[in-house]
Amino acid sequence: MLNCETYHSGYKLKIYVGRLAEQVKEDDLHKIFERFGIVNYVCLIKDTITKKSEGFGFVDMPDEIKAWTAINALDGKELKGQKISVHQARKNLKDRRRSGRRGGRRENDPK
Repeated sequence: MLNCETYHSGYKLKIYVGRLAEQVKEDDLHKIFERFGIVNYVCLIKDTITKKSEGFGFVDMPDEIKAWTAINALDGKELKGQKISVHQARKNLKDRRRSGRRGGRRENDPK
């Protein structure tokens, strides 16, 4: 499997999969998404220390129509006893915070 942090999709649509049960593995996600089309990669986000799943991950499919079909079909479905959340991934939160900061100083900023 590819490393989540070093692999950058060349596609416009990346799929976020959340509310995953702890026992869900990358192969489980691959199997349910490949019913809808080719899957380029699946990545579960894991705690860097414990290596346990953080309960979410990402899936990349090259065909945008098939990706949307998978999103619509799988959102709210049960996987390993838990209803999953499936939708288009948003831009990296760090990038959004950085670009959203307005000018001016905060109280704790150095002078």
